[in-house]
Amino acid sequence: MSRHDPIAYGLHSVRALLERHPERVRLLWVEAGREDDPRLRPLLERARSAGVAIESVQRRTLDKRTEGGRHQGLLAHLRPAPDLGEADLFQAVESLPGPALFLALDQVQDPHNLGACLRSADAAGAHGVIVPRDRACPLTPAARKAASGAAETVPLYRVANLARALEGLARRGVWTVGLAAEADALLYDMDLTVPTALVLGAEGKGLRRLTRERCDHLARLPMAGTVESLNVSVTAGIALFEAVRQRLVAPSTGGQ
Repeated sequence: MSRHDPIAYGLHSVRALLERHPERVRLLWVEAGREDDPRLRPLLERARSAGVAIESVQRRTLDKRTEGGRHQGLLAHLRPAPDLGEADLFQAVESLPGPALFLALDQVQDPHNLGACLRSADAAGAHGVIVPRDRACPLTPAARKAASGAAETVPLYRVANLARALEGLARRGVWTVGLAAEADALLYDMDLTVPTALVLGAEGKGLRRLTRERCDHLARLPMAGTVESLNVSVTAGIALFEAVRQRLVAPSTGGQ
């Protein structure tokens, strides 16, 4: 076991792993003295039934391994997950039975924002989140914790070049809508019932030029107050659920 092994911690993250990908959990650490905690006991039983090894460790060991994260007495050591890239993304698009809904994040670097975006994507039924490999937050333990289990349900596609990936989506019939504060059109005027990828920029910087140029449309949220922008994860939630609202009210698989 290496300190560089991928880990997940917290009740929601570990529960999602044991329910959906128990084969990935190599070892489970539980805080000594909490083996009979009613919140932990069902997860420990599930782990045992899946053949996962369980060790009791001191709280300070959990604190150190999670670098002070809120582990709730539980930490899973993981086998590495398959790395999903452009080819996997395009294959997923071509196999979808209905109109696609993806969230693309341009160089979002805060793990809590990435986790919150995954959580919103899961809640909205999005088909995946797309991020560039470089200058973007990977799926860290903190991001998994913030995702509250969504990191195990929403595919995360890490692509070498985000602008090129958006071009590939366009060739497969997916329309890209970039969120930009200076855009003339409102997000609510966009037709999000068609196959769509919502594209959001990094914290404080927005979309890069090449990313912006690859978007079919730019749109903004109506901001009535004094702040210029919202947190990227808040914007992601609003945009995703506007797509959900439109598809519930007037489902469509047509083009734009």
